[in-house]
Amino acid sequence: MPSIRPLCAVLLTTLIVGPGCAMFRSSASSAPEPVAVADQDDRGAPINLQRFMGTWYVIGRVPNFIERGHVASVNEYTLREPQKIGITYRYRDGFSEPLQEIQARASVDEDSGNHDWRTWFYRVVPTHSRVLEVAPDYSWALVGYPGREMAWIFARKPEMENGLYKKLAERLRDEYGVNTDKLKRVPQQRSQVDKLGYEVPNQR
Repeated sequence: MPSIRPLCAVLLTTLIVGPGCAMFRSSASSAPEPVAVADQDDRGAPINLQRFMGTWYVIGRVPNFIERGHVASVNEYTLREPQKIGITYRYRDGFSEPLQEIQARASVDEDSGNHDWRTWFYRVVPTHSRVLEVAPDYSWALVGYPGREMAWIFARKPEMENGLYKKLAERLRDEYGVNTDKLKRVPQQRSQVDKLGYEVPNQR
């Protein structure tokens, strides 16, 4: 096994790979944005892998060993062949730090409706994750991890309105049983550093 770092890196890209609303504070001047969700009976509908591919910004996550302190975190997914995904995770340790990336590959279980993923780094034992739900227009996604101790909120854009973030965090907690007490927003812009509810960068 090469090292523990690549193995643990799976944790951050497990989305595929991803609040306690106590760390969230909405602006008093902005009304919460309605959350477009699938009907109760359609939430288990198959994930369209072609639509899921592309760039996903990591908007929120439960900090883990390898992702902790990363800013400007982005996952890029590429469909290599049926049910096989190439993954590039890009991040910085601080907004003045160099861009870094981790490469991975994933296999998607078609029988699960493309919800269940296995991700490999350096051919080590795979890690499992599940795409819990995607927006009808694929503008955001909720991703979970076995044990419900970790979860990710992804979006197609680096910014997410506070009301929408709160609603999605509540969905993770109420609909999927995720422990969101430690959920943190990921700084995607320097101006978000040190704001309430955002993860602290490794380097300032």
